[in-house]
Amino acid sequence: MAYIVEIQNFSDPALDVYARLTENQLKNRLHPEEGLFIAESPKVICTALDGGLVPVSLLTERRHITGSAAALLDRLGDIPVYTADDGLLSKLTGYDLTRGVLCAMRRPAERSAGSVLQGAHRVAVLENIVDSTNLGAIFRSAAALGMDAVLLSPACCDPLLRRSVRVSMGTVFQIPWARLDSLDTLKQAGFVTLAMALKQGALPLDDPLLQTYDRLAVVLGTEGDGLADETIENCDHAVIIPMAHSVDSLNVGNAAAVAFWALRRRD
Repeated sequence: MAYIVEIQNFSDPALDVYARLTENQLKNRLHPEEGLFIAESPKVICTALDGGLVPVSLLTERRHITGSAAALLDRLGDIPVYTADDGLLSKLTGYDLTRGVLCAMRRPAERSAGSVLQGAHRVAVLENIVDSTNLGAIFRSAAALGMDAVLLSPACCDPLLRRSVRVSMGTVFQIPWARLDSLDTLKQAGFVTLAMALKQGALPLDDPLLQTYDRLAVVLGTEGDGLADETIENCDHAVIIPMAHSVDSLNVGNAAAVAFWALRRRD
């Protein structure tokens, strides 16, 4: 059972994970088996626990121990729960805690692209998405709208960044994801690749041709420049969202949601 630890010493190394370690230090690239990430809010933490992730410690405002975090504490096992008054925790972390609860958890072992593609029919492929808010929003849409997996280029930001986890509402623990080095992996698995790109001759997402394919991968590009030309050329089709007025594109998070909905609707 979790046990309460009243914070007496703010320089306690046990609190480094919440206050002093960077995201890269948490990830621990030299020893990935020891990597950590931070989940925020009871709901997100419970989703992580449902997914089998392992908690290491909890940091919470004192009032939440018998309040919004009470049910959560019963699920944590034998780990320390660090606590203090709200103002003291804000001083420790440098910001007001989101819903008053943070949990340090072990990073899960990363999966291979091949393993997450097994049995999948609709996948999202993200190229160089570097904004953690956009990444979290895309994961949330992917989970809500029936995508089977998310694949990320090596330059994409980490789905387990604190903000990505929070914005995704924990769906990064629900939908399988992996890093992808080449679109060839998808083609070898029998996927037709769709580049979301403003290109002459691009098919609208509701084109009947797309309904003839069994396995589809929709490929979305970075926030500024979109997909690289080489990526577009390597995809089977370029596709677009039919737009009204003079607007030609959407934020990548919004475009992803529309694309996922269109693929689900066709089924």
